[in-house]
Amino acid sequence: MLKEFQEFISKGNVMDLAVGVIIGAAFGKIVDSLVNDIIMPIVGAIFGGLDFNDYFFGLSSTVTATTLAEARKQGAVFAYGSFITVVLNFLILAWIIFIMVKAVNNMRRRLEREKPAPAAAPPPADVALLTEIRDLLAKRA
Repeated sequence: MLKEFQEFISKGNVMDLAVGVIIGAAFGKIVDSLVNDIIMPIVGAIFGGLDFNDYFFGLSSTVTATTLAEARKQGAVFAYGSFITVVLNFLILAWIIFIMVKAVNNMRRRLEREKPAPAAAPPPADVALLTEIRDLLAKRA
C-alpha cells in the first residue's frame, strides 16, 4: 500500500494540482489586497467615503454598533457589504484569470502559425519502386 501511495504522489498530475492550489491561495491574497486596499477605497470615495465592509444591519435589537467588527460581537448581523466585497473579489479574480488564459491562447496560436510545415514524409519503399517502374515505362512509350 505504501508503494502505491508513493506512485500516486509522484504522478505529475498530483504535483501539478498541489502547485496550483498553493499558487491559487497566494494569488487569492493578492486579489484580496487589490480589492480591499486599492479598488474598494476608490469605490468608497466615489460613493461618499464609505467602506462597503461596514454595510450591515443587525438582526436583533441588541446590535447598536456602527462597525461590522463591533456589531458581530453584539449579535447576529446581515453583512451585505462584506458580501459585495467578496463578489467584487471574485469578479476581479475571474477577469484576471480570463485575461491570463486569453494571453496564453494567443501565444499558442502565434507559435503554431510560426511553426514551419512538417516536411513531407518519403513514400514507402513499395510505392517508390512502383513510381520508378511507371516512370521507366513512360520513357519507353
